[in-house]
Amino acid sequence: MRRKLTASIAGGVFLLVKGQFLFFVFPEWQIYGGIGLGVAAAAVISMFALSNRSYIWIRVVKFLWPFVIVICAVRAIIMIVQLQRGKDNITWECNNGGQLWNSTLAATTTTADSGSLPSGFCSLGFASLNTAFIISLLVDLVFQFYMFFLTWRFSKRLEHYSTMKGPFHGGYYNA
Repeated sequence: MRRKLTASIAGGVFLLVKGQFLFFVFPEWQIYGGIGLGVAAAAVISMFALSNRSYIWIRVVKFLWPFVIVICAVRAIIMIVQLQRGKDNITWECNNGGQLWNSTLAATTTTADSGSLPSGFCSLGFASLNTAFIISLLVDLVFQFYMFFLTWRFSKRLEHYSTMKGPFHGGYYNA
């Protein structure tokens, strides 16, 4: 669960900080990064609900995860399409020393020092970058399905737990 949390936070922060070099419509990378941080918030709520054995919070996250999964699946599709659409711009950025493709966009962003595109992206090439993004988005969806499974399974255990007899007041089998 901590891996999902760290991956969501790292991906969200990366998209908020360096997403403008990969996605070229102004609020686009901020939306993607915000969704990533929202997934991290859902993972934190799930973590607390599972650790406290809270029936109410487990029901909340069990209700929340399907919506998060659908939103992230749509986000993944749009991100892949937009990466394919902007591959010429990313290639231009790599050929020009990591400079932001649209200089007017750099003037309208609120970040003080946007820096440049990390050189590691350019050395790998667009095909490797695209493959890495697709794989990481699919792994992210798999983690989200796993989180939904964990909350669903724990919810079922808590529902059945209320009908079970503990070791007190009559023993396990109430004999």
